[in-house]
This record gives sequence, structure tokens and C-alpha cells, in this order.
Amino acid sequence: MNATNGGAPAGAPARDTARPFHYAFHVRDLDSTRRFYGEVLGCREGRSTETWVDFDFFGNQISAHTTGPVAATAPTGLVENVRVPMPHFGAILGWDEFHALAERIRAAGLAFVVEPRIRYEGQPGEQATMFLHDLSGNALEFKSFRHPEHVFTA
Repeated sequence: MNATNGGAPAGAPARDTARPFHYAFHVRDLDSTRRFYGEVLGCREGRSTETWVDFDFFGNQISAHTTGPVAATAPTGLVENVRVPMPHFGAILGWDEFHALAERIRAAGLAFVVEPRIRYEGQPGEQATMFLHDLSGNALEFKSFRHPEHVFTA
């Protein structure tokens, strides 16, 4: 471990250095994918071809591809006695941004897998969280920490 690198192993990025991630996944079609990620979630579209499209997913790059089957999800995760879909991906948003997104999702008439809720209330890791599926069936979680400095607090 390296004390000058946020406690990370030597050569690893410091924990306080945010770096965007890239995630590629399968979708059924690009039209509904563009509607969901672009119009409902508000993600800016990037490059695309006839079989894939990139989005700026809250500062990260996701690539939706039509070249294979969509991964099946199942409610096998258990957090605070709530079943959550696995696998899933998502983003950590600001508190107000989280609530505004939840309202956009509701306004679009989309169903939540887990309705927006607060978990770990009163603890350092207190967070708002919600789960839903995109229009291809991929599971997503959005969360927001009341105290963002505790994102990685045990």
C-alpha cells in the first residue's frame, strides 16, 4: 500500500482520482436504446454504427451492441432484505440529480424493479437507490449518497 496514493497499491490510481469507466453490453435494438438512454435518461449520444451506439452515461462511456443476446438478470442480490437484479450496472448521482431522474423515469411511464428508496438511513453510507430495466431488459441501479465522502466507507 502507498500512503501517497490514497492507500491503493503502488502503481494503482489514487482512490480520490475519478476516472471514467467503459462498459459494453448487448441490447435488442438501437431505436429503443436511443429512446431510453438518450431521451429518458438524458445521456448524450456519441459514435455509432449500424450495430452499436455509444452514450455519455453520467461521465462514463457505455456502448450498446446489437450483436448478441441480452444478458439475463434475476433478483438474486439481497440488500437490506430487498431482492435486487443481478447483474446490473449504473451510476452514482448527486442527491438532486437522483430525484430528478426518478421523476423523469416515472413521467416516461417506466416501471421500477425497486422503487426509489433510502437505505442505511442515518448511517455514514446513507443513500437513495432505485433499480429498473432498460427497454432491452438490462438491469440498472442509480444511487446517490447523502454524504458523498462516504461512497467507499465500510
